Amino acid sequence: VQLQASGGGLVQAGGSLRLSCAASGSIFSANFMGWYRQAPGKQRELVAGLTSGGSTDYVDSVKGRFTISRDDAKNTVYLQMNSLKPEDTAVYYCKVFKLGFASWGQGTLVTVSS
Repeated sequence: VQLQASGGGLVQAGGSLRLSCAASGSIFSANFMGWYRQAPGKQRELVAGLTSGGSTDYVDSVKGRFTISRDDAKNTVYLQMNSLKPEDTAVYYCKVFKLGFASWGQGTLVTVSS
């Protein structure tokens, strides 16, 4: 599965963005889908995860502000980000784990200005 992430950009603090991760193939049978981010000088971290059973999990710093979702008809995973903060600035990557293989998107930059 090839992934194409999009939707990043420059936004003011308090604003919103929606990231999209379009897959070249079906994500219907994916075991896990997630959004990660990597800020300058920091390790990549899991921001939001979604299992095949519909369970979601978020890193504490984004709980209540970010929502991960999927559209199987469009083979797309989304990350709705609200109430953005400067500390959310990072390159965001999507990941899909399916049939024992992990695929990564190319990353999309989110910059939140104060």
